[in-house]
Amino acid sequence: ALGAGGGPGAAQCPCGQGSGAPHMCGDAGEGHDPSTCLCAALPAVPVSAALLTPVRDEAGTITDFVVRAGNHIRSAEWLVSPDQQVGQRFFAQARPGAAAGGLLAALREVLATGRALNGLVVDYTEERYGRLRRVQLVHYASACGEQVLTTWRPVRSQAELLTIDAQHLASMGWGRWDLLSGSVTWSEGLQRIFRTDPALPWSLLELCDALMAADVGPFGEFITSVLAGEEPAWTRIRFVVLGEVRTVDLLGRPVAGTDGRPWALQIVARDLTPQMRSRRRLVEKQVETEQLRQQAAAERHVASALRDALLPTYSEGLAELGLTVAAAYLPAEPDAAVGGDWYKCRPLPDGRALIAIGDASGHGLEAVARMAQQRHAMAGLAQTGASAGDVTTWLNELVCGEPVAATATLSVGHIGDDRVFRWTCAGHPAPLLLREGRAYALPTEHRGPLLGVLPGHAYETAEFRLEAGDVLLLYTDGVVERRGQDITEGITALTGLLAASSGLAPQRIVDRLTEEYERGVHDDDACLLAVCVD
Repeated sequence: ALGAGGGPGAAQCPCGQGSGAPHMCGDAGEGHDPSTCLCAALPAVPVSAALLTPVRDEAGTITDFVVRAGNHIRSAEWLVSPDQQVGQRFFAQARPGAAAGGLLAALREVLATGRALNGLVVDYTEERYGRLRRVQLVHYASACGEQVLTTWRPVRSQAELLTIDAQHLASMGWGRWDLLSGSVTWSEGLQRIFRTDPALPWSLLELCDALMAADVGPFGEFITSVLAGEEPAWTRIRFVVLGEVRTVDLLGRPVAGTDGRPWALQIVARDLTPQMRSRRRLVEKQVETEQLRQQAAAERHVASALRDALLPTYSEGLAELGLTVAAAYLPAEPDAAVGGDWYKCRPLPDGRALIAIGDASGHGLEAVARMAQQRHAMAGLAQTGASAGDVTTWLNELVCGEPVAATATLSVGHIGDDRVFRWTCAGHPAPLLLREGRAYALPTEHRGPLLGVLPGHAYETAEFRLEAGDVLLLYTDGVVERRGQDITEGITALTGLLAASSGLAPQRIVDRLTEEYERGVHDDDACLLAVCVD
């Protein structure tokens, strides 16, 4: 490997251009020809040039580059020439602070992709001779096997800097095609758009070869309009560049001689590929969103139909038994239509009124399916004339026998001609009673476990005598559960709201409680069922 460059008095380089480390590679391995080494070609480069070898950490990430060889050209009077920095780390020693300008990342990408770096401007500042010095350098680089050949020169003028920045920011470039000599001149921006070698800009025929088949005609019309001097001559054309379709806006004008005949074409190009790609993604997202919206609308329609079929408001037949009933299903999310919560109010053939509310665990259509099964099973068992405790015991056996482990809560009872509420509870919150301005929960000494937990458990039936004007409020736990709050606090708050609703009809009570529920943030659906004894 080459050693560090010499200082004053160092031997003259064989190229005759300066002293310091020679351009020829010092490797003396078998079969190595120094005259064909890339290092020997550096004197022909008219700007500062260096051959860099990557330095990697244990993970294989490039952290720096070592200067393996360099020429004698300084890009600024106060900068050290590359040949004097051979053996140094480029970013840590030779150009401290240049990594912050994006050059390190750019050189990594050159090695990773093989694509050349064309015209990266780095605003470089260094303390030299006791003062801060600054220069704006334009960098170029290309991969050479596992190494990088990089060159740099100072920005010639502020206008050039603005031109380079404009091409980068606007993804623009321009070219000139001489129709007489056939020579082609491209800006750096055009080279980036078409991913070409800076030394090999495309002729008009080569541009035609890269056209999408459908755009050959429009491109021909564009060239014709440019040669005819039409103003403005503009078109949008698609090219295939390295297997990728690139969409480019072209704006052209002719260069005419004194006889008025065009002898050259000047074309400005703007690359719209990123915008078109983003537009395609946006359209795809819009299509996907519309599909999801339609799917959600269909699910809401199905769920709404299920709710109407499974959770009717109440039976008018209850009014004949001296009961006024109101109910509400409260989804945690506005778009949800039904979940695992349910209620049941209906007169039975034996003259009793069935009053029940429950909650099947889970969410989504699976919870809806379990809810429907439990609700219909409970309604069917109630037709036998059995007590609330027996109905719950049989329903528990059904839930325990399900292959999918799932639990449920239930509160079910009957109100007969004697105005006695005979009820049982399987892990469910106790009904609240509103009587003469006071509200409280019914006693729950007989409460049993959740459905589906304890096979063979016999649920007990308790009795509570009702009076005219009493209001029973049955609810699911979603009404009183709050994140970060004990459920007893929610029950206390609900009891207070019920007491404050004294004297209101059941529907108005349900409406007020619904309004309060919708003001909060909830993670679970809920049901309300209010029963007034006339």
